[in-house]
Amino acid sequence: MDKTISSVAEAVADIPDDADVMIGGFGGSGAPIELIHALIDRFRATGSPKNLTVINNNAGNGFIGIAAMIKAGMVKKMVCSFPRSSNAEAFNEKFLAGEIELDLVPQGTLAERIRAAGAGIPAFYTPTSFGTELAEGKPTEEFDGKMYVRERWLKADFALIKGEKGDVVGNMTYRMAARNFNPLMAMAAEKTIAQVAELVETRSIDPQQVVTPGIFVDAIVQVSEPEQEEVLVRTGVVY
Repeated sequence: MDKTISSVAEAVADIPDDADVMIGGFGGSGAPIELIHALIDRFRATGSPKNLTVINNNAGNGFIGIAAMIKAGMVKKMVCSFPRSSNAEAFNEKFLAGEIELDLVPQGTLAERIRAAGAGIPAFYTPTSFGTELAEGKPTEEFDGKMYVRERWLKADFALIKGEKGDVVGNMTYRMAARNFNPLMAMAAEKTIAQVAELVETRSIDPQQVVTPGIFVDAIVQVSEPEQEEVLVRTGVVY
């Protein structure tokens, strides 16, 4: 089944208000900037989607990507590990004003909660955060003399991810470190929307090179020359 979409605007057109949205990337590596900016364009034109819960490793940098979403007022809650990154002015401003919620999750726990959702595992135990504020209200249990915290899987309505090469049925590869959260999020969302630098026909990718099988991808769009977050931040771009 051909899953190609003609534009990034069309790819994100069905994301509604109040949706939970996973966004791939580790900082700028693997961040689907064009899909994010298409979502911002739609919000500016229509006022929707709003009240989003965004799940990412951080809360954005500068005034592009996720930071631009926050600045625009689209995000009601961030679920992340590093809200204070190199230039988190957009998040800081909203958080200190009480205009955005924060669910702080240790990075390994965040990755495992997402992976667990994709694997159909509703909960797991980890020693991370035991005895801290992050564990308050969560069940704990002792195993072999060590205390563990029970964490739930983390699902989303949509995942926006970025790959290097993809075929028309959604099989994907990633470029180096851009692999990070993207494959996990592709498996943990009800609908996964992917942008790839190169879109090819079926059977064009060696099956042994496929990282994300097409069964986990619902829509795929080609962005031949994707922007890099760090470059945009460094040059002072404001989206």
